[in-house]
Amino acid sequence: MSFALFNPFAAIGRAVLGTAAEIGRLAIFTARTVWACITPTIYLREVVRQCIQIGFFSLPVVGLTAVFIGAALALNIYMGGSRFNAEQFVPNIVVLGITRELGPAFAGLMLAGRVGAGIAAEIGAMRVTEQIDALHTLSAKPERYLFAPRVIAATITLPALVLIADIIGVMGGWLVSVGALDFNSTIYLRNTLDFMTINDVLSGLIKAGVFGAIIAIMGCYQGTNSKGGAGGVGRAATLAVVSGAVLILASNYILTSIFVQVGL
Repeated sequence: MSFALFNPFAAIGRAVLGTAAEIGRLAIFTARTVWACITPTIYLREVVRQCIQIGFFSLPVVGLTAVFIGAALALNIYMGGSRFNAEQFVPNIVVLGITRELGPAFAGLMLAGRVGAGIAAEIGAMRVTEQIDALHTLSAKPERYLFAPRVIAATITLPALVLIADIIGVMGGWLVSVGALDFNSTIYLRNTLDFMTINDVLSGLIKAGVFGAIIAIMGCYQGTNSKGGAGGVGRAATLAVVSGAVLILASNYILTSIFVQVGL
């Protein structure tokens, strides 16, 4: 055994170089895909099909998540607020938390699991069966025919899903507050509408658009790099979910910091 095999600095160096190479490959893949999204030709029929697959079929899981998040948030705010005799702020904090943070974050994470894994598995299956190689042979660019429609569809549909999740989440908080915490329904809804601003909703929708692009790009990237048959496709789907979720949480913090700086 050579000394180099146990040299920790060599191992760290290999890990750093490997990480830098992976980031470089992802950056090039993202640049090519984004360019395909903003330049002709756009396959509109495929975009519409992906909007239905990604947006419409994700509506039940996003809606159920939103209503339970809103209900649990109302209960927790009531318990915390009762320590300072501030229970009356439940509707204000619920609408702020849902629209700015929890709505886009939870919708993004749910779609990273459902949509990101699905895209990675679909693209990965095409990779291992050499269908993507066949597209290259026919001079059809995969980033334009396969990746761009999915990225465009996810970027469009996730804000729409988050807008619906905002409404459902706020109503989940209203149900618990009125049904279990003895809030007056009219006063609760009036406080919610009076406190909510357009910036609260807009910041959440901007986050959702970014999260949608991240989910689709990571799904396509991991699927494209899958190899080794069915096992490789499974690993690609897992990596798509994990990397998508981590990037969503990281970009959520970055976007929130930017919004605080610009006053959005």
